[in-house]
Amino acid sequence: KRHYFSSIYALYLKKRMLILCSQSFFMKKQFAFLLPVIVLVLFVSCGKDEEPPVVKTKTQLLTQGTWKFKSASAGGVDVSNRVPPFIPCRKDNILTFTAAGGGTLDEGPTKCASGDPQTSPVIWSFLTNETILRVSAPLFPSTGNDYTLVSLSETELVVSIEYAPIVGPTFLFTIIFSH
Repeated sequence: KRHYFSSIYALYLKKRMLILCSQSFFMKKQFAFLLPVIVLVLFVSCGKDEEPPVVKTKTQLLTQGTWKFKSASAGGVDVSNRVPPFIPCRKDNILTFTAAGGGTLDEGPTKCASGDPQTSPVIWSFLTNETILRVSAPLFPSTGNDYTLVSLSETELVVSIEYAPIVGPTFLFTIIFSH
């Protein structure tokens, strides 16, 4: 009997060894397959990071091209065709600002007076932490020289200013210029 049990035990051990050997062989094959995949993932993930987008300054945004009148509103109501101050000969003007604080005001296709020069120099600056745009000449009659900067992007310049007509209440205009 003893010999019988030792034979069964020996068969059990051989079977167990065979299973362990086959599992070990299978694991080695998996590891051999996974190793290149792991190395590739690590190599790709360690690549050069993309540079964050460059944020332009307000001066760079203001001076990157010419600006043309797009629209105006007061209290959410479109007043683009209100005369004055948005007379046609002013709405087609073209503004150009330079980084050095200069620029030009081009009368565009329609001059307000035939004797006016086609272009006039403009001096500009930012005030109060770049929240006010001061321009040496009013962009529209009776609007003044200090415009509150509402927003400035790659394509739009949005300013607001009080307009004091000769008669009547003062209005806060929001004026949009675009490239």
